[in-house]
Amino acid sequence: MSDAIPGPSSLSSSVVYASFLPFWITSCCSTSPYDKGIMLYLLYLSKEELQKFKQLLVRREFSLSAHPAWEQLEAASWAELVHFLTQYFPGRQAWDVTHNIFAKMNQQNMCFLVQKELNALLPMLESNEEVLLKLEKEEVGSSDWDSRESPNYVGVKHRVRKREGRKQRVQAISVCLWWSARAIRAPVVVSSHHQSPHGDQLAPSEPPWRSARAIRAPVAVSSRRQSPRGDQLREYKLRVLRKFFPEWDRITWPGNCVDFFYQEVHKHKTFLPCLFLPRKPQGRPAKTIIIDGAPGIGKTTLARKLMVAWARNQFYAHKGWFVFYFQCQEVTRVGEQSCSELIERQWPGCQALVSKILSKPDQLLFLFDGFEKLSRPLFVRQRELSADWSRKLPGTVLLSSLLSKTMLPEASVLLTMRMNSWWVVRPLLKSPFFVTLRGFTMMEKIQYLRTYFGNTEEGERAVDFARRNTILFSLCRVPALCWMVGSCLRQQMQAGVDLAEACPNATAVVALYISSLFPFRAEPLPGRTHLEHLEGLCHLASLGMWSMKWVFGKEDLEEAKVDELDVSSFLGADILQEVGGEEPRYTFAFAIFQEFLAALFHVLYFPGRPTPFHLLGHGDIQYLIASPGGSRSHLAHMGMFLFGLFNVSCAAMVRRVFRCELSWGNKRKVLQTMSLLLEGDLPALCCGVPQLFYCLTEVREEDFVSQALSGYRKAVLKMQSNKDVQLSAFCLKRCRRLQEMELTLMVNFSQVWWPGPGDSLHAAEIQESDMQYQWWQDICSVLTTNEGLAVLTLTKSILEAPLVKVLAAALRHPQCKLQKLSLRHLGPSVLHKDLFCVLVENQRLSSLEIQYTEVGTEAMRDLCAALRHPQCALQCLRLEYCMAAPEDWIDLAKGLQNDIRLGSLLLRRNPLESFMANYVSASRLERLSLETCNLTGLACERLASSLQQSKMLTHLSLADNPLGDEGVKPIWKALGQLACPLQRLVLRKCALTSACCPDVVSVLSQSQTLRSLDLSFNSLMDKGVTLLCEALKNPDCSLQVLELEQCLFSSVCCSAMSSVFLSNPSLRYLDLSKNNIGLLGILTLVGGFPSHRQREEVLLERKAKEDVGMLARLSGPTVQSNYLKIVQDWNS
Repeated sequence: MSDAIPGPSSLSSSVVYASFLPFWITSCCSTSPYDKGIMLYLLYLSKEELQKFKQLLVRREFSLSAHPAWEQLEAASWAELVHFLTQYFPGRQAWDVTHNIFAKMNQQNMCFLVQKELNALLPMLESNEEVLLKLEKEEVGSSDWDSRESPNYVGVKHRVRKREGRKQRVQAISVCLWWSARAIRAPVVVSSHHQSPHGDQLAPSEPPWRSARAIRAPVAVSSRRQSPRGDQLREYKLRVLRKFFPEWDRITWPGNCVDFFYQEVHKHKTFLPCLFLPRKPQGRPAKTIIIDGAPGIGKTTLARKLMVAWARNQFYAHKGWFVFYFQCQEVTRVGEQSCSELIERQWPGCQALVSKILSKPDQLLFLFDGFEKLSRPLFVRQRELSADWSRKLPGTVLLSSLLSKTMLPEASVLLTMRMNSWWVVRPLLKSPFFVTLRGFTMMEKIQYLRTYFGNTEEGERAVDFARRNTILFSLCRVPALCWMVGSCLRQQMQAGVDLAEACPNATAVVALYISSLFPFRAEPLPGRTHLEHLEGLCHLASLGMWSMKWVFGKEDLEEAKVDELDVSSFLGADILQEVGGEEPRYTFAFAIFQEFLAALFHVLYFPGRPTPFHLLGHGDIQYLIASPGGSRSHLAHMGMFLFGLFNVSCAAMVRRVFRCELSWGNKRKVLQTMSLLLEGDLPALCCGVPQLFYCLTEVREEDFVSQALSGYRKAVLKMQSNKDVQLSAFCLKRCRRLQEMELTLMVNFSQVWWPGPGDSLHAAEIQESDMQYQWWQDICSVLTTNEGLAVLTLTKSILEAPLVKVLAAALRHPQCKLQKLSLRHLGPSVLHKDLFCVLVENQRLSSLEIQYTEVGTEAMRDLCAALRHPQCALQCLRLEYCMAAPEDWIDLAKGLQNDIRLGSLLLRRNPLESFMANYVSASRLERLSLETCNLTGLACERLASSLQQSKMLTHLSLADNPLGDEGVKPIWKALGQLACPLQRLVLRKCALTSACCPDVVSVLSQSQTLRSLDLSFNSLMDKGVTLLCEALKNPDCSLQVLELEQCLFSSVCCSAMSSVFLSNPSLRYLDLSKNNIGLLGILTLVGGFPSHRQREEVLLERKAKEDVGMLARLSGPTVQSNYLKIVQDWNS
C-alpha cells in the first residue's frame, strides 16, 4: 500500500491528499457518507495494515497501563476505528496517537497527511481544559448503571485524583473512562460446549445466527454473578435477528415474483460503517443522519442491515448503543404514549430497565423508517414539544420531540425518507447530515440483467436495448425496477416482438408491465364500466401525486370513487398493498405505479362528457416541466410518463393493453404553456439538465419537440451521466433559436469501461460508431445548424483529444456563427492545436476566454502562432489563472508586438514579471487589463514606457496590484504625455494613499480624454478626497465617472464634495459607498444639489451587492446625459 502512494516530497499537499481518496470522495456532493469526514486516509489501508494498526493501538503503553480491549477493535471497520479514536482520545490526542502508530508502521506519507489534517482542524478541536471539564462532569454524574464502582474503576479513579497537572489528569480520566467501558462491554468468547455467558445451554439445532457467537451479550467482568441486564439484552438482540433477518424485505414484489431474485447494492454495504463517521470541523459524529433516496432504492434494507449488524455486535460495538427501530407511521398511529412506552413495545419485558436506558441518552440510537408514509402531518407548535420522556404525548408530538432533539438531545437519530420529503421535516431537524442512496451502478445493472436472463444471447440483446435508452436504463438503478424491466423485455422477446417497436420509450415498458397486472373483469359491475374502474384508480394516484400523499384512507378512496371490490381486485393484483393499522389504509405497491397511473389519468378520454378529459392548468404543467432534472421533484417521473404517453406509438399500445381511449387535449395545452414559459426568463439551473429535456426525450416526435423548444434561448447544462448527454443531444439539436450555451461534461469518454464476456472488464476506445461519441457529435452539430448561437462556454469538463477534435471541426464549419468561446476550469488536454486553428479559419470568432485552465508551453506557442496569422480575426483575448511558465509569457509579450488585430487583452491572476519585462506595445490594442498580477513599480515603469507608444488604448486597469504611491508614479507621469485617447483608468486596490492625490489632480487638469477614474479600496482619507474635489471644481475637468468606494473618508470632506455639484456640469456618476459619512455627510451632500439645476435630475442609488466582473470593471459604469447618479449605502 505504501509503495503506491506518492510521497509528500514529490507532490504538493493537496495533490497528495487527493491521490489517496477514491473518486466518490474527491468528487462527491454533500450527500456522500464520506463528506467532511476525518481521517479518510485510513480507508486506503489494506486489511493487513488495518489489523496491524489495531494491534499497535492495543499494545500502546498508557500512563496507567490500561489498554483497549482487542475484542472491541478486532472486527471494527476503518470508519468505526476513527470513531473509536475520537471517542477515547479527545481533542488532538486522536491525531497524535494515529501519527505515532503510523510512524511505527513506517508509513511516512500517512504521517504527513495526519499532521496536515491536524493543522487544519486544530483551531476547532476541544482544548485539554474543555475535555477535562467535560469528563469531570460526566464523572460526577455517573451512576451504578455504568458499573463505575467496580474495583477496576475505583482503583483507577483513586489514582486519577493523585495526578498533578491538568494534562496528566485529562489523559488519566480518558483512560479511566476507557477502562470502565471495557469492564462494561467486553464480549465473552463462548466455550466449545456452546454455553452462553450466563450458563444457559444452546440447542444443538439452533441456527448459527442465533448463537452467542453471533450475539455477544455484554457482561461486567468485575463480578462473577450473572447480569439480568445482559440476559435481557441478549434476548432483545435475538428478537431483532428473528425480525430483521434476512436484511432485505420479504414483501411481495409487484406481479409474479417466481423469477424475482435479490441482488445486493455493493456501495450501500460500504456506507453502513460510515454513517456515524466523525466529521469536520470538530471531529465529532453527527447526531442526526438522514438517509434519503428514490422509492425502492434500499433505504429500509439499509436500516434492517444496521439492526442485524448491531445485534451481531458488528456495528460500532465499542459504542455500547441500544438501538431501536420504528416505522414512523406506527409511532404516529398509536394514541398517546410516552417514549418509555414506545421502547417497551419494541423490547417487551424490559420495563425495569427502560428508565436506566433513557437516563443515558448518549447510548441510544433511534431508527425511524418510512417518514414519507406518515398519514398525519408533523405541524407541531414549538410550545407543544416536550423534553419529558415519561410523559404521554400524541404520536405526532412524540415523534416531533424526538426528531427536534427537544427530548433526549444526546441520543442519535437515523431517519429514512424520500428525497422530496425534506421540506416537511426541515423545520424540526438541527444540523442533520445527509446520505443519499444511489442504487445500482451501471455494472450492477448489467450484472443483474445478465443474471436474470441466464447469461444468454437474449440477455445481451436486452442489456444493449436498455443501455441505449438511458432513461429506461436509469430506472434500473432501483433493484425492483431492474427486475421489472427485465421481466417486461423477456415477455416481449418471447412473443417474438421487435423491442424497438413494442417499447418506443421507457413509458411503454412501464405501461406494458402494469397492464399485465391489471385485473380486467370479464363482466363489469352493474352501472360501472371498465373505464370508470380505471379512472378511479388513476384518480387516486393523481390525488396522491399532487398532494405528495402515498398512503390512502377511506376518505381518499371515496373521493376517487374506488369501491371495496376495486380495492380487493387491486390488492389481489399487487397493484395496491394494505398498510397495517386500526383503520384499513392502502398504498401503491411501488411508487412508479402511482406515477404512471397519475399521468394516465390526464390523457384518458371520456366520450359524452362536457370536458372529455381531465384538463391540466398552466401551473400544473409548469410544476411538471420546469423543475431540475432527475428525481429531485416528486413529479419528475409523472411528468416524464405524461410526455411519454404523448408519443403516438406508445399511445396506441396503451389503448390496446388498457382497453381505453386517449385524448390529445392536454398535449395541445402543454405546447401552449411551454411557449409562454420559455418566452420569460427562467432561472438558470444550479446543476443537471432541465426536467423539460427528460419529458421531451420521452415524446420522441420531431415536430412536437421543435415547437416546444422554439422559445428556448439559453441552455445551461451539467451533464453528469450518459443519460444527461443523450437527453441534451436530442433536445439541443431541436433548439432552433438558441443564442447561448454553457456545457459542463463530467462523463469521461476517453475510455469507456464495458463488461466483457464472463463479467470481466475491458476498455473500449472511442470509435465513431460508439453511441456516446455520436451524442457528442450531435451536441457539437448545434454550432453548425443554429445560426443564432453566438456564445459557447465549456466549464469543468472532461474533454480528451478526440472530443476536442469533434468540437474544433464544428467550430471550423462554414455555417458556424459563434462569436465568443469561453473555456473555464478545464484540463490542459482541451487546449489542442486543432482548437487554436479555429482562430484562423473561423472569421466570425472574435472573443476567446481561457480561465482557470493550465496553458502549457505548446498551447501558448499554438496560441501565439494563431494570433500572428494574418487571417486571425480575434478581437478579445482573456487569460485568467493560466498557470503558464515565465518563458511562455515572454512568448506572448513578443507575439503582441506584431501587427495583429487584437483589440482587448485581459490578463488576471497571472504572474507577469517576465511578460512586463518584454512587453513593448500592441499597436491596435484598445483595452488592456492586468488585474491581480502582482505587478511592482518596475513593471509600471515598463508599462508607462509602452503607453507612450500606444495610439489606440482607451481603457486600462491595474486593479488589485500592490503598486503603492511610488509604484504608480510612472503611470501618472505618462498620462500627461499620452498620444492615445485613454478614457478609463482603474486603480482600485492598489495600496494608494492621499500622497498620490496631487499627481491625480495634475492628470485631471491636463488630460482632455480621461472620462472615468476608479480609485476604490484605497486609503485616500479626507485629505486626499478634498484635494480631488478641488480639481473637480475646475469647469474644464472632463471627468464623468469617479469611483471612491471604501476610501476611508468621512463627512469632513462632504462639504467640498457638495460644492462640486454646483461647479462641475460634466460629472455623471459618483460612487461613495462603504465610507462612513453618516447622516451629517448625506445631508451635506443633498444640500449641495443646485436649485437652478444644470441637469434635469440627481439620482440617489443604493450600492448593488453583486460582484462586478473583470470586463465590467474595465468598461466602467454607464452614464446618461444630464443625469448625476450618486451611489451610496443610503440605508446605513
